[in-house]
Amino acid sequence: MIAVIGSNMVDLITYTDIMPKAGETLEAGRFAMGCGGKGANQAVAAAKLGAKVTMVSKVGDDAFADNTIANFQSFGIDTQHVRKEPGFSSGVAPIFVDSNSQNRILIIKGANSCLSPKDIDDAAEDLKKCGLIVLQLEVPLETVYYAIDFGNQNNIPVLLNPAPASKELDIDYACRCDFFVPNETELEILTGLPVKTEEEIVLAAESLLNKGLKNIIVTMGSRGVLWMSENQKELIGAYTVDAVDTSGAGDAFIGCFAAHYVQCGDVSSSLHEANAYAACSVTACGTQSSYPDAARFTEMRKQFDQ
Repeated sequence: MIAVIGSNMVDLITYTDIMPKAGETLEAGRFAMGCGGKGANQAVAAAKLGAKVTMVSKVGDDAFADNTIANFQSFGIDTQHVRKEPGFSSGVAPIFVDSNSQNRILIIKGANSCLSPKDIDDAAEDLKKCGLIVLQLEVPLETVYYAIDFGNQNNIPVLLNPAPASKELDIDYACRCDFFVPNETELEILTGLPVKTEEEIVLAAESLLNKGLKNIIVTMGSRGVLWMSENQKELIGAYTVDAVDTSGAGDAFIGCFAAHYVQCGDVSSSLHEANAYAACSVTACGTQSSYPDAARFTEMRKQFDQ
């Protein structure tokens, strides 16, 4: 079983040919609303691929809360540790997607900011049954650190996706994780080093490995995925697809990696599957709605192997 300890959001997605300038009002072509948030997306991706997932998260006491919980349950995700926080809104994420399928995202954390170490203690007995804990940075850092300590104390592997990137992240805590999974932009923020070329990305990743990271996995969009550890370096090229919407592709990658890794325990194999799954996700609109289930992924995967 996988435990995702983290955020949920309501995605408010606007599709537009051009972005407005300061003070400008433009008409956009289309709007959609869906369930999102990095933690929720990763949980749904893993569940769609057949993994057993338990979610530890907070929703508000607004109209979005019951819909978010019902959405988790529709994918078979255990929601007994998804709690309502009185006096807070649920998290929301306005997303703007341009004609080149690039996205710009704002997040309002809402009840996500209330997820606390106590919530982990309350879920402890269920968390101890898990084979992997997945974390992100849309909830308080103290809760992330507490979850890392919990995983270490109970010999549960921990994956940390440092998104959105924060310079306040304690790298010593990141080094206690089994997997550290930034994209190239987050890597640049965390290291202060350039990441314009693959060579620069490698150097930036090495700077974190030198601080004690066990495994760093850098998702690089159209350039593929880089995995580095003390004795390992593997670059997995990206698949060429007709991208429609890149929103949530990184979360799709992590959810698939988690689902595959808890089954096989092989990092390289899990990365190849996750790379293909993320490519599939960008061929449809939305975040969770773009994630194929196991049967659909198998069919789409065949096209990549031809």
